[in-house]
Amino acid sequence: MKNIKNLLALTFTTVALAYSTAAGELVNVSGASNIAVGGYDTVAFFTDKKPVNGDPGISTTYQGATYIFASKEHKELFAAAPEKYAPQCGGYCAFGVSVGALFPVEISTWQVRGGKLYLNLNKAILKKFNSDFEANVAKADKNWPALVEKHGK
Repeated sequence: MKNIKNLLALTFTTVALAYSTAAGELVNVSGASNIAVGGYDTVAFFTDKKPVNGDPGISTTYQGATYIFASKEHKELFAAAPEKYAPQCGGYCAFGVSVGALFPVEISTWQVRGGKLYLNLNKAILKKFNSDFEANVAKADKNWPALVEKHGK
């Protein structure tokens, strides 16, 4: 029994590590500029509780994408914990990912729930996503690795 528990723990750890590695290979960016989240400061969603445009002079790269910040302080917060501030689902529509698709996002659909940033296609899709939030997040988490494998770098 102990060997089975150890094997399950090892399998879970391996899958989790594979997911975290793969998740970095697919980020929703703006064309050739490679800018994530349409140039909005992802930290501001947490600290200012609203979308704030970033300053192109204050940027960093994470998971192959360029993130832009409104202040040096926000850049430092992001650099210290990028996984906390980067949007879920690579910045793609979270509901889209829950149904196995990559949709663009509208910044007005942002929300921070459970300490994570989620974006969606539009307000109607946001409402649908939130109608069963936990189940939709679970579906998105399950579908994400396959989408990365299919569409990632």
